[in-house]
Amino acid sequence: MTIGEVSEKYQITADTLRYYERIGLIPTVPRKQNGIRDYDEEACGWVSFVKCMRNAGVQIEALIEYVALMQANTGLERRKDILVEQRARLQSQMEHLRTTIERLDYKIEHYEELMLKQK
Repeated sequence: MTIGEVSEKYQITADTLRYYERIGLIPTVPRKQNGIRDYDEEACGWVSFVKCMRNAGVQIEALIEYVALMQANTGLERRKDILVEQRARLQSQMEHLRTTIERLDYKIEHYEELMLKQK
């Protein structure tokens, strides 16, 4: 797939894809003889993984380290630790979001009661 096709499929700009590759967030994408990136199934898998992780708020630095360890085929324990740490961060964020949603629900209900009294 071309960078344009991947960009459209995953709703990521071509510039973002190039940036991710440049900083090591996704492994180097294979190229055709004319130098154009040719995203294969493996490269698309990395794009999908990184997009999922970034959408969830996983830190770029953690992902870069994870990808480097994967490419070097080393650091099984460290790779697992990275994922566990990021999951813990996300779980904490979920708790904060849950608390915020509960507070918003309370406030919305309060305003609805006030509006009913005004009628």
